[in-house]
Amino acid sequence: MYLYRSLLRNSVPMIQIRKLLLLLTFQVFLGFALEAQDLHFSQWFNSPLTTNPANTGFIPDADYRLGANYRNQWSSIMAEPYKTMSVWGDAQVFRNRIQSGWLGLGGAILEDVAGSGSLTTTQVYGSIAYHQMLGYSSLLSIGFNTGWVNKRINDANLRYPDQFDGQFFSSKITSNVFIDQPNINYFDMQVGMNYAYFPDKNKYINVGFSVQHFNQPRESFFSSKEVGFDDRIQPRFIGFINSSFKTSDQVIINPMGYYTNQAGASEAVAGLNIQYNLSGDGDQQLIGGLYYRVNESVIPMVGFVYKNIRLMFTYDVTTSSLKQYNNGNGAWEFAVIRPGDYSEYNGDRHQSLCPTFKN
Repeated sequence: MYLYRSLLRNSVPMIQIRKLLLLLTFQVFLGFALEAQDLHFSQWFNSPLTTNPANTGFIPDADYRLGANYRNQWSSIMAEPYKTMSVWGDAQVFRNRIQSGWLGLGGAILEDVAGSGSLTTTQVYGSIAYHQMLGYSSLLSIGFNTGWVNKRINDANLRYPDQFDGQFFSSKITSNVFIDQPNINYFDMQVGMNYAYFPDKNKYINVGFSVQHFNQPRESFFSSKEVGFDDRIQPRFIGFINSSFKTSDQVIINPMGYYTNQAGASEAVAGLNIQYNLSGDGDQQLIGGLYYRVNESVIPMVGFVYKNIRLMFTYDVTTSSLKQYNNGNGAWEFAVIRPGDYSEYNGDRHQSLCPTFKN
């Protein structure tokens, strides 16, 4: 997007543009792919607050939780791979003050670093959600979050079409392109809703829908406004379904699906994971799963639960035409979650039931 705007601003001859496209077709493709997908994790289910703010305090098996995620993408083909990191936490509050309901409070910090220009995105969000039991077997949740976003770019490492000397892009040639604002800030907002259905202790279904960039903030490294160009971030719509079925005292199966769409670019992922009870009481579990991102990648997953610590690892195996460039090595991702209970828990909390190995 920024490269295209630079071409327009400086009236670069079309022959140079054509040379640029011939030499950088693959990198341009990657840039558009990243812009379309926004910040994301393959393990969307292990990044609940960034998937849907209504997930804040929506913790079927605990009172609070802390988590961290890390994603490394295209390291096999790029000197500067795309890296996304986050830390987050949420908790249930006011459980004894709201009849058959409670509030969830939480927050998340994310950082994403992309490409040779070190395009760095830092996001800090606070979120709140309200959860209300509907009878004894379902739960409705609504939530929103708002926060601060900073984006910055190291323009000294960027090369433009007017620096092409016929063979290479040379830093010795002074470019006419000027980035007015290499460091920008804005506020962002998301809203969401969840519904959970749990007819008994062995079945659990949860569906949710959220809208990111609800306020459509403006984002541009250029201060001047160009005719016909809209620098507002388009809303990103996310829908998902999670479910859990306990088939025995040793096995819980978790099918799930995820879909997102932003400005016409979409992503769909579906699959399942299986929890196997190693210790009998659920303190030690082995997790294995497989997911498929439509027309893009196969995503195997392995994980382990030890007492109150959950570790999960996924690897994106590229199946699209990009595999001829990266040999199928798309991305790897790691998540750790630590759920916990309040010391004053007295067994009277109201919340959804989720299949568990614990009695």
